[in-house]
Amino acid sequence: MNPSLSLVQEMDAGCPVYALTWPPFSEVQFPTFKEMASQLNLAIREIQPRGPYRLAGYSSGGILAYAIAQRLLDQDETVSFLALIDVVLSSHPSSVSPTQMVQEVFLESLKVDDERFELLERLSGRSSISKFLEKAQKIGAIPLDRNLHNDILTYERAIQFQRALDSYQVPSLPIEAYQFYANEPLRHRARSRQNSADPEACSPLRGWDRVLSAKAIHAVPIPGDHITMMNVPANRQVLARCLLTALGQSATGAE
Repeated sequence: MNPSLSLVQEMDAGCPVYALTWPPFSEVQFPTFKEMASQLNLAIREIQPRGPYRLAGYSSGGILAYAIAQRLLDQDETVSFLALIDVVLSSHPSSVSPTQMVQEVFLESLKVDDERFELLERLSGRSSISKFLEKAQKIGAIPLDRNLHNDILTYERAIQFQRALDSYQVPSLPIEAYQFYANEPLRHRARSRQNSADPEACSPLRGWDRVLSAKAIHAVPIPGDHITMMNVPANRQVLARCLLTALGQSATGAE
């Protein structure tokens, strides 16, 4: 099961929780972050026409949640809760291209020996995602009977999403946020990701104190690294309990 869906189930929030899907995808034109926020804002308001709104996002999805909050505030709506689940706000543009970044994220998910890992690492950023995945399948990193069509589409979307993210200028908003940060570092096998690690990734605030007051960010440690905080059931249960507690505090106005 998708870890995010498992998280929702384990929260037992006592209120409806909605997952926001990918925006419409086109090879010709992919929406900007502001356009995505506007599209998702319309979807949210079809279900709940007026605030207050409560939003959450994991990893780069947290920045999209912030962009949605920006859109809602621009419309004089109230955002009473914003959860950033291990969301890093980098202070400098990455030297790694969106294509290479997505390919290396895929690489990190593979359980392969060093020889095959290094072969695919040399290809990352130098070929299309389809050729990259086909090569991974050819050398046995992906099962030979697996249809790659959906994987290719998903990773192409991720590349376009990363490009939109790179061009988004994160504004300062009059809002408070919870940062549920992983208390263990994520160890990368890919050399370029090791060399381009964000210093903000070491801070519990994850760099958000550049656009928000440090007093407006409630940092909550969660066991595990960026991946295992969601994928390991025991860690995910801690995150679910902490989210519920934070939701209760936002509802009562308690600190």
